[in-house]
Amino acid sequence: MSGHSKWANIKRQKGKADAVRGKIFTKIGREIAVAVKAGGADPNSNAKLRDVIAKAKAANMPNDNITRSIKKASGELGAINYESITYEGYGPGGVAVIVECLTDNKNRTAADVRHIFDKSGGSMGTNGCVSYLFDSKGVLIIEKKAGMDDDEMMMTAIDCGADDFNVGEGAYEILTDVGTFSAVREGLEKLGYAFVSSEIDRIPQNSVAVDEATMPKLMRMLDNFEDNDDVQNVYHNADLPEEEDEE
Repeated sequence: MSGHSKWANIKRQKGKADAVRGKIFTKIGREIAVAVKAGGADPNSNAKLRDVIAKAKAANMPNDNITRSIKKASGELGAINYESITYEGYGPGGVAVIVECLTDNKNRTAADVRHIFDKSGGSMGTNGCVSYLFDSKGVLIIEKKAGMDDDEMMMTAIDCGADDFNVGEGAYEILTDVGTFSAVREGLEKLGYAFVSSEIDRIPQNSVAVDEATMPKLMRMLDNFEDNDDVQNVYHNADLPEEEDEE
């Protein structure tokens, strides 16, 4: 698994304070709101909502929080409308960066994102300036536990429809097409597997090496994006060294 893998990002985030967990729940709550608005409050008939609920459970979001987010989104508790908007640009060291946001104020979010790019020595570009460097894939992370066999896990994932399978230190990374993501996830769930992470991701086609002098600036930029309430996901093509992932 390369340095830009989902598992690497998860390990990096695990080293942060518990306060980050609250932010993650808030961000997932916004995704639930968008999914409910688009397809209704019943996960049985709303595949997108099922996917977001699975993501919430992988993040250990309490069921009460999930239920409350669905009720709020359906208008039972008063709803806020969020708009999806994506920004692209370059970070320090020429790293390509995609920032996906859900916001109730586009002007505020655009100013915040531009400020983070500028502050880090990067620059915000136009739509499409770096997205062609990434492929959208479903990514499922399963923690590797004692007694689990790599080959057996790989065959199980492939039988469920996975496109690719990576063995990392402490985790399995399962990749799917966007169109088959839900089916693969549900197939593995039925077999009793739980996920550390479950979502659609943007996978860089190639990674960019970043020198030691630039790495702290890049990490601060990524942290600043992730700490912003309007930012849902941040994707980049930097090859992060292993020691940067674990704190």
